[in-house]
Amino acid sequence: MQPEERQARIEAYLLKAEFASLEELAQISGASISTVRRDLALLEQGQRIRRTHGGARSLQPPKTDEFVFNVRDTHQVAEKEAIGAAGAALVQPGQTVIIDSGTTCFHVARHLGERVGQVITNSLPVANLFSGSNRLEVHLSGGVIYPRLGTLVGPHATETFTRTHADVAILSASGIAEDGIYSSHALIVDIQRAMIAGSGRVIFCLDHTKFGRRSTFFLSDFSGVDVIVTDAGAPADLVAGLRRQGLEVILAGH
Repeated sequence: MQPEERQARIEAYLLKAEFASLEELAQISGASISTVRRDLALLEQGQRIRRTHGGARSLQPPKTDEFVFNVRDTHQVAEKEAIGAAGAALVQPGQTVIIDSGTTCFHVARHLGERVGQVITNSLPVANLFSGSNRLEVHLSGGVIYPRLGTLVGPHATETFTRTHADVAILSASGIAEDGIYSSHALIVDIQRAMIAGSGRVIFCLDHTKFGRRSTFFLSDFSGVDVIVTDAGAPADLVAGLRRQGLEVILAGH
């Protein structure tokens, strides 16, 4: 691939995702990290992107709403509400809970109320939801704000969760198949893996549109996952396959 073509691909990806790690850009461009660094330096000189610690961000308005929290939260709202109630019911009073930054996880947080003892999150919407509570202790990770998504990402966010232990982790993802769980963003993958490793019980909350979907990045197999909470629209064959692997699969509303 010629440098101009590679740089155009990097710029186009940043325009869509708005923020990406060096590893992610290396993967989508098929280049080494050192080559990507040189490309980013040239793009930055043209004032098209800005380099950040471990990655880069676009300086142009994004042309997609794929990653926007408020837009994504208008999709499958009824299903997410049902999943949120079912996921919250799995958390015991007084437990410490890690809550991921996905929109479905936000619906779980809405149903938790103040029953839990502590919440640890990298989600600004989740932290804001509990910010007025006098009874609940909220820990917000460090990191760089992923624009428009309200999520803290990067090495500081990952480090927070490598040093944290919780009774339960509530996570979401972009896809789930019989071989494991997938994410659409490399920066979030590292954080979610740390969340899984630091939790006694791991619950993934995924609406039916995520089933049978393999996104860009493989997040995890099922060895560290305890429960999948979904809705009645999830394909029966895949649900049965997950149960055969020993996973507890809860169909919200059933």
